[in-house]
Amino acid sequence: MNRRDQILDEAARLFAARGFTGVTMAEIGSACGISGPALYKHFASKEALLAQMLVSISQTLLGRGQQLSDSAAEPAQILEALVGWHVEFAITHPDLIVVQSRDWAWLPEADRERVRDLQRRYLSLWADQLRALDPRLSEPAAQAKAHALFGLLNSTPHSSLLPAEQMRTMLADMAVGAVGPGAGRVLAR
Repeated sequence: MNRRDQILDEAARLFAARGFTGVTMAEIGSACGISGPALYKHFASKEALLAQMLVSISQTLLGRGQQLSDSAAEPAQILEALVGWHVEFAITHPDLIVVQSRDWAWLPEADRERVRDLQRRYLSLWADQLRALDPRLSEPAAQAKAHALFGLLNSTPHSSLLPAEQMRTMLADMAVGAVGPGAGRVLAR
């Protein structure tokens, strides 16, 4: 892992534990084994660090979501793959989910808009697959259903009472069940 990624990981861990305003650059630097001022070689400010963190995760989710959606698979299979991808992300990155839900308001407005745009596009990927699976769904209903699925899947930082593999299975089963009839088989284990 390079230094920049280490800084982002440590910052996410600290922000998740204490909130964006509860962490100083010096504390992030200390967690990385460098001085606070040395962080400024990598990020112009704490806000810039947060922006990189949240823009990057939004780009990652959208990029992988697009790859899965562009496959030649049936809508049910694409939804299964999207669920599997998002479950894996949620299980392996709980700190980022906490930071995203709690601290994104600290982003500068331009970065907040960029994150919102990426998130809207990711939501649309899911809504498109939900509508392909059930053409009776209106666009607003499909988006609401996708938001509800995200709420379930992103609950992992608050509900990780089981080992990761059991959480993966439970979340995937619940999400596929929530999609409803026609969603296809439960994700392979």
